[in-house]
Formats: sequence, structure tokens, C-alpha cells
Amino acid sequence: MTEPLDDAHARPAGAPDELVAAVGKLSEALETIERARGALYDAHQLIGGADGMLDDVVDGLRATGHDDWADRIQRELIGRNVLPGRWTFQVIEEFDDGYYRAWKDLEREVREATMDGRRHVHEAEMKRRRISPGGPDQDPTP
Repeated sequence: MTEPLDDAHARPAGAPDELVAAVGKLSEALETIERARGALYDAHQLIGGADGMLDDVVDGLRATGHDDWADRIQRELIGRNVLPGRWTFQVIEEFDDGYYRAWKDLEREVREATMDGRRHVHEAEMKRRRISPGGPDQDPTP
């Protein structure tokens, strides 16, 4: 094995390749959960924005004599829950406090127990292996 990039990303003494790979895969999986969380926030803002647009829709329908459609949109869509009893902010809060928190906590606990709390050990080793000596912008650390 080559020298580590720095102490913050060095493989703990005695950690086998399989463990470094497994913890790296757990961190990669958490990154996927982070992306899903971002998609939930995207949905939250998109749905809220669409709900806000309905005010203009209702006004336009009323202004053109379509009170029946305006009334139906007002009654059936404006302020509607996306899940029983929940707007999107409540869905996000439940996700953050439950599923997401469990992922974050367990990933951190595994890293603390197996990698001395170091993050991205697997990726740091990959970076070290892929550096082309003398190549542009290939310094191991900042």
C-alpha cells in the first residue's frame, strides 16, 4: 500500500481491505440517501410552488366566468395534503427525524468503531492510487 494522503484519511492500523471497502460502500450508500433527501426537498418546493400558482388559476377562472371550476380547484386542490394529514414539510420532518437520522447515526458509529472516525478512507486510497506523478493538478493534498 502507498503512503496515505494525510492523517485524517489514513487507514487505521490493522484494518483489512475488505473492511475499508465495506465502510466505503456504507458511506457511498449514505451519499445516495443524501441525494434522495435533496429530491424530497425539491418535491417540497415544487409542490408548494404549484399550490401557490393555483391562486392565479382560480382568479383567472373566476374572471372568465368559470366559477364552477374555480370552486372545484379551491375545494379539491388548494392546501391539499400530499399524504393523509401531511403537507410536504411534515413528510420531510418525519424523514429527517427517522429514516435519515438512523442512516446518519449508524454510518458515523460504524466509521468511529472501524475507521477511528475517519471519513472517506476508501476514496482517499483510491485517489492515492490514481495520482499520476507529475501530472497537472495531481497533488495529494491541498
